[in-house]
Amino acid sequence: MKESNPATKRPSKIAPLLGKSVDELKAERLELRRSQFNLRMQKATGQMSKPHLFNEIRKNIARINTILTQKAGE
Repeated sequence: MKESNPATKRPSKIAPLLGKSVDELKAERLELRRSQFNLRMQKATGQMSKPHLFNEIRKNIARINTILTQKAGE
């Protein structure tokens, strides 16, 4: 994977995840799912202060799932 996107000159969000082991990725995914659950509880109780985190966490979980699938195919 590339370190950055040449079109936008932004660093790749997936690059730091590629160097991690499967166990580290699974642990990070579990932590993100817990964060996602906590955000849902905050939303339900009306204490939501950062709604943009829903999309960010969801996309990070998808990135990790993609990498785990790639590593399983190797």
